[in-house]
Amino acid sequence: MQLQDPRRAFGNIDIYLFDQLLRGRIEPGMKLLDIGCGPGRNLHYFLQAGYEVWACDASAEAIEAVRRMADELAPGAARAPERYRVETLQESTFDAESMDVVICIAVLHFARDRADFEAMLAAAWRTLRPGGTFFCRLASSIGIEERLVPLGPPGTGRFTMPDGTDRYLVDEAQLVETAESIGGTLLDPIKTTNVQGLRCMTTWVLTKEARAT
Repeated sequence: MQLQDPRRAFGNIDIYLFDQLLRGRIEPGMKLLDIGCGPGRNLHYFLQAGYEVWACDASAEAIEAVRRMADELAPGAARAPERYRVETLQESTFDAESMDVVICIAVLHFARDRADFEAMLAAAWRTLRPGGTFFCRLASSIGIEERLVPLGPPGTGRFTMPDGTDRYLVDEAQLVETAESIGGTLLDPIKTTNVQGLRCMTTWVLTKEARAT
């Protein structure tokens, strides 16, 4: 038996998102939204496997790249232009509670401050149906607290990381508190990858609790 090249099957999918596939949390037929999708590196498999893929990005060039990918891998989906939108997260026009899975990778750490972070998160969260999965990866202070340089007034939440980039950074307590405040339940423990002390990326996976009737 000849094995398929995994790059042809999965593209450059985020390894932690791939883990969610292996756990069976993102199943064929689900409606999936990639917020801040870029050129679509995490969408290759989902388009090819027949998922109902939706995406947005502030860059028109990025969305055009996603359209070309969809045209190649899922021609029917490519003829649904409303699925791929040039818009920021805050301007999102996707219907409320319309998505089974929402992916938000390397987006929320561009918030200006905590209020902006919460507004961005709320815009993403509103699109997720009760019982759906919210998959987020974002920069955090976890594990490199002593190596950060604060930016702006105390409490702003923005720091210069050891790699020289400026980001809004969360910590574990904030993620736990925020999940509770928006009606989310952790599907996995909060996991953080420390990249040789230069930056830390945290994986935050939630499900939206169903509202009481």
